[in-house]
Amino acid sequence: MANRETYIPVFDHSGEPNVSRMPGWIRQSLAGEGYGHTASLVHGNRLTTVCEEAHCPNRGECWGRGTATFMLLGDTCTRACGFCAVKTGRPGTVDGDEPRRIVEAVERLGLEYVVLTSVNRDELPDGGSGIFAATLKGLRERLPALGLEVLTPDFRGCQEQALAALHEAIGEDGTLVWGHNVETVPSLYKTVRKGAKYERSLRLLERAAAELNMEAKSSLMLGLGETFDEVIAVMRDLRGAGVERLALGQYLRPTRYHLPVKEYVSPERFAEYETVAQELGFSWIKAGAMVRSSYHAEE
Repeated sequence: MANRETYIPVFDHSGEPNVSRMPGWIRQSLAGEGYGHTASLVHGNRLTTVCEEAHCPNRGECWGRGTATFMLLGDTCTRACGFCAVKTGRPGTVDGDEPRRIVEAVERLGLEYVVLTSVNRDELPDGGSGIFAATLKGLRERLPALGLEVLTPDFRGCQEQALAALHEAIGEDGTLVWGHNVETVPSLYKTVRKGAKYERSLRLLERAAAELNMEAKSSLMLGLGETFDEVIAVMRDLRGAGVERLALGQYLRPTRYHLPVKEYVSPERFAEYETVAQELGFSWIKAGAMVRSSYHAEE
């Protein structure tokens, strides 16, 4: 294990971490040559991506190589998480034609692997799982060889219905990576993930892995004030729930109205977390400052 004292942030006279300047290891990728083509298909089909709505720093790289994470159910979330740039409010009506347009865009992009996510739609009886199911079914029928991954909400109050809907859409013989991000450690939930519960998130992942035999995946943002031991404890909880895939990345404040960065986690610390994850038995691990839950998911 590396010396943990290496990662103590610099403090100013107020006693708060001084993180006004990003360290040199944080770099945003420039747009690749395929960026314009991806953008035209996304915007031309009136689709929403988490790449844009969440201000993802990897959009240039991912769109440049022809990949995007499609965000279902509009661009307005019913929750107000302290880290998230997606706008909060009263969502509009559900767009029943959205699955068809997603299928068309995926086919025209020539993707071999696609990730579907969504805003939280707590006002809907099914939490929006019906649109997930319709999109998955359309993709399976049109592109049977396509690799599929979902990054879902916790489906508060309707997990049973959501699990059944997605299972039916993918079929008994179908495969799916079911992602749901715990985002942070339990002690920070009240400020970071308002409206969410750590135990509820773990339960969804456990049920996806155990009851549906899906490959479960989760992600954490680091630098919000968590401790090393808290992160390791969450990693152990995730493995105990049957989670196979893990992504660890640096939290970057999208605007001054969002939670501040408490620490820029060093590459050495990310490497240390990756070593622990390997020892715990995760089969797929991505750990680094610019890693996000769907970053290089196809690997």
